[in-house]
Amino acid sequence: MTTSPLPAGRRPPAATARPPGPGAPAKARLAILLSGRGSNMLAVARATQTGILRDLAEVAVVFSNRPDAPGLAAAGALGCPTAALPSQGRPRAAFDAEAAALLQQYRPDFVVLAGYMRILSPAFIQPFAGRIVNIHPADTHQHQGLHAYEWAFDNHLPETKITVHLVDEGLDTGPVLAQQTVDLRGAGTLAEVERRGLAVEHELYAQALADLIRSGHRAEKERHAERSRSISPAD
Repeated sequence: MTTSPLPAGRRPPAATARPPGPGAPAKARLAILLSGRGSNMLAVARATQTGILRDLAEVAVVFSNRPDAPGLAAAGALGCPTAALPSQGRPRAAFDAEAAALLQQYRPDFVVLAGYMRILSPAFIQPFAGRIVNIHPADTHQHQGLHAYEWAFDNHLPETKITVHLVDEGLDTGPVLAQQTVDLRGAGTLAEVERRGLAVEHELYAQALADLIRSGHRAEKERHAERSRSISPAD
């Protein structure tokens, strides 16, 4: 199922998820963006249902710039809300502004890029500054942009690093949240390089998101404690 932007005043339904326990922080709402099959989307969405993100996050929406992206159907099969806007033929900034406005209706805490094959403009990044997360199949200090597995294979690298990072206005230049090495020794085909890399991606992304959400919870507790101390009556 795909949706168009909702009329003013209406809110999209939240993804079905267990409510947090008494005193627990509200679950982080994730907007997951994809352009293709969405294997990382599936890994993250499943982690919110039965894995490491179960008590931490829920999928607010799975969005694509391609209404025919296979990942949308896969997300719908998991019970995730979906939305799409076609980007083909649209000026980048104009499309990004419309996509950001649509996503804001779902009230995401984090925008999770999962094979979203577009370079984001400031029109998209600024509304979600500091809250956009990406996974890149290389060390971002060594290789930026597309074709990272091809780069590793063509250069006969014995290993590569999967990187989860925050998105800024550069190309794969944002702060690194997590990295994990992929052993490529003996990987004789590009398909084998990709298979090994994706196996790491699917575990690392959910773990990095869990760590990011927990760090936010800890920071909020510290701010709350500081506020409580500041308003306590003097001894």
